[in-house]
Amino acid sequence: MRVLMVSKACLVGAYQTKLEAIGQMDGVELAVVVPPRWLDPAGEVPLERSHTEGYTLWVDPMRFNGSFHLHYYPQLKKRLAQFKPDIVHMDEEPYNLATWLGVRQGQKVGAKTLFFSWQNLSQRYPPPFRWWEQAVLKQVDYAIMGNQASVKVWQGKGYEGRHQVIPQFGVSPEVFVPPARRDEGRGFVIGAAGRRLVPEKGIDLLLRAVAKLPGMWRLHIAGEGPEKRKLEALAEKLQIRERVFFDGAIGSTEMPSYLQNLDVLVLPSRSLPNWEEQFGRVLIEAMACEVAVVGSDSGEIPHVIGEAGLVFVEDDEEGLRGQLEKLMRTEGLRAELGRKGREHVLAQYTQEQVARQTVAVYEEMMGLGA
Repeated sequence: MRVLMVSKACLVGAYQTKLEAIGQMDGVELAVVVPPRWLDPAGEVPLERSHTEGYTLWVDPMRFNGSFHLHYYPQLKKRLAQFKPDIVHMDEEPYNLATWLGVRQGQKVGAKTLFFSWQNLSQRYPPPFRWWEQAVLKQVDYAIMGNQASVKVWQGKGYEGRHQVIPQFGVSPEVFVPPARRDEGRGFVIGAAGRRLVPEKGIDLLLRAVAKLPGMWRLHIAGEGPEKRKLEALAEKLQIRERVFFDGAIGSTEMPSYLQNLDVLVLPSRSLPNWEEQFGRVLIEAMACEVAVVGSDSGEIPHVIGEAGLVFVEDDEEGLRGQLEKLMRTEGLRAELGRKGREHVLAQYTQEQVARQTVAVYEEMMGLGA
């Protein structure tokens, strides 16, 4: 069974462990197309060649790089003729030009097709995006959704085909591991980690919440983005700037050691009219490192955390502060949640499990399932 996956997300080295897991499974020959870089509005994402065993990685040019809706791969037709896949896995939303072209071109060479979606809010797009979306929903053979809300979105838009809910990526529990020990006497270390510092990530709320925390604490913030200067100014205004460290962008291969230095990881996302948290991958990375997690109740966050962390009502400063104080004062609770978090990840969110579920979809598409 030959599978051609097209995925700009797989530029990230840590994500490539899923590709290795798929490539190692019996009966699967995997080739993956990625661009040399993705010009994300928050900053360029270059290709990391970190886990490239067991599958073929093709680095092909991308047109309209940086446009979520309009980017596409001009050499894809050539790759399809070269590889002759049984399945074309478009690791993109169905309203994108790349997905529409990939589905059409894949079906022309006799391949079955599928798309992946995180979309958890129904949005109406103008032409031509709406046309591409409807064409993909009618023509595609399968859909993988990253969360339950996405199923409702696409069924509400007319998708009647087969689907499964599978996270796009899990974590590698051999890479994201607990530290050998955590230094005592260093104070309480709080962290927030993401790629983009934007209003919906709620870092301003976190700053206000920690400003009134008692005792010894410090806050580390990973990421870059348009809100960084405002957040730095807010830390100054709250008179906590010397306790707040803006660490910039952290590469995927550096993230395990970054998280291991924390006592708690906070994801204080707030919903907007056109956005809710779709998953919160950093939560499962932190849990795999036995770091206690606190998240808002935006979107999928409570479902990802389950019983393995603490949740507060989004935009509730006092609620967030209360959860942090609870963890700050009770080392035993931090340790307990850390253990529960790693157990939760091992049970549901490893790359191997995501890979196995994804290959089961491929087998179903090919009529090979039990």
